[in-house]
Amino acid sequence: MSAAPHHPVPATDGSATTCAGEGFHPHLPAPGAADPGAAVPLRARLHHIRADGLDGDTAQSGGMRRFAAISGRTVGSEKLWMGQTHVAPATASSDHHHGESETAIHVVSGHPEFVFLDHSSGEPVEVRLRTGPGDYVFVPPYVPHREENPDPAHEAVVVIARSTQEAIVVNLPSLHAEP
Repeated sequence: MSAAPHHPVPATDGSATTCAGEGFHPHLPAPGAADPGAAVPLRARLHHIRADGLDGDTAQSGGMRRFAAISGRTVGSEKLWMGQTHVAPATASSDHHHGESETAIHVVSGHPEFVFLDHSSGEPVEVRLRTGPGDYVFVPPYVPHREENPDPAHEAVVVIARSTQEAIVVNLPSLHAEP
C-alpha cells in the first residue's frame, strides 16, 4: 500500500485531516521517502483502507467471497482481522468454522441467514438465525456454521471482525462434528 501525495486540509479545530483514500496519516513520512531513515513501520501509523482497496486474496468458502481490509498482511495487525463477506443471491456457503478465532458479524445489506447446530437439549437441532441490516451475530471459536442468502435477486454483504490476524476458514463436510 503506498501513500498518495497529501495536502492537509485544516479542520475546524486547527488540526489537519485526510481525504478519503489518501492512505496514511499526513504528518508521517511515506515509506521509501527521499530520506530512507524516515520510513515509519506499519504499526507506527494509522492506515486508511479504501472500499475499493480490499484484498480478495484470503481464505474462502464455497458460495462466498471474502475481502480483507485489516490483516497482518495489509496493515501489520497482530491480533485482529476485519473485512467484508459477500454471499451471492440464492446461495449458501460451505459448512465451516473459524478455528480459534472469535468472529463478530455486522449485517450491512440483505437478509443473510446463519445456520448452526444447537446441542443444548442433548440432541443436535438445526437453528437458523434470520438477520437484516444493522444486526450483529457472534460466532464462538470452532462452532460449525454456514451463511445462506435466500434472496433470489440481491447479494448479502456483512462486515466481519475476527480475533486472529488472518481469516481462518476450515471447510467441513457437514455441520455435524466428525467422530
